[in-house]
Amino acid sequence: MKKTYQQLTYEQRCQISILKKSGFSQRSIAAAIEVNQSTVSRELARNTGSRGYRHRQAQRKTERRRADAVSATKMTMEAIELIESKLRLEWSPEQISGWLLIEQEQLISHESIYLHVWADKQAGGDLYRHLRRQGKRYDKRRNGKSTRGHIKNRVSIDDRPQVVDEKSRVGDWEIDTVIGKGHRGALVTVVERVTKYTLSAQVNSKSAADVTQATIRLLRPIKDIVHTITADNGKEFSYHEKIAKALSADIYFAHPYSSWERGLNENTNGLLRQYFPKGTDLKAIKAIDVRQAVERLNTRPRKGLGFKTPEKLMNIHRAAKAA
Repeated sequence: MKKTYQQLTYEQRCQISILKKSGFSQRSIAAAIEVNQSTVSRELARNTGSRGYRHRQAQRKTERRRADAVSATKMTMEAIELIESKLRLEWSPEQISGWLLIEQEQLISHESIYLHVWADKQAGGDLYRHLRRQGKRYDKRRNGKSTRGHIKNRVSIDDRPQVVDEKSRVGDWEIDTVIGKGHRGALVTVVERVTKYTLSAQVNSKSAADVTQATIRLLRPIKDIVHTITADNGKEFSYHEKIAKALSADIYFAHPYSSWERGLNENTNGLLRQYFPKGTDLKAIKAIDVRQAVERLNTRPRKGLGFKTPEKLMNIHRAAKAA
């Protein structure tokens, strides 16, 4: 019999959490997220903890069960073709590994994907050119331990207010960097979670000093609508306390290798790659080119926004706030 059950996404678990707390029935929740009532019932039975149903906890419990239940998938030709197709879309090995586990129930570690990339490079292939860190092994290790996530005084996304996940206010941002060819230059990108309004600035390097300065310069003019910023664990965000103080905002860090926790920012960086393709020397581009690319993103109708533009929604919010 063909399997009809579809795994819930992280976004659907967020909706379940919100609707359940609001007193909706399982039938109403199922209708709202467009799944069978049995799916909601099964989700609540499996993933409700001692403090009730919490979407982050539910996601982690599901991922642990899958990791325990699924045997490591061999690098078959079919798996390799799928992995290589995602690499050529500029997906990182971590993103591919996570996607394979959640969407395909295939357990292939990001380390295995990196090994395949390096083997391909030695054989004269070009897969490595699609990585953010071309020519270098990702995640430099010391004494066999990862150095990612070791940012002083970082606050985990687990402590981020529920209102950020609910997207019930404007002013919660995600931040990331886009790296140029040979690490020549970078773009700092920040995107607001509700309106999808994007800001970006060119920097000479991915250093914490340059990224911090650019972030403050981008957001200080609108600091009244900057409540939180969510970053990954890159060392370029080591000066997060300086950013928080300058903007009077709270900064949170996603779990290492959990890019889906900043999915909007990852998607926005992909849209920017349309204007600054992989291999672009970002130190050589002009500031006006960055402004024009960002303007196009902000003035483009988005299906997820009811075909309104990020710029229009942000302007509406700022006008209402000023009234």
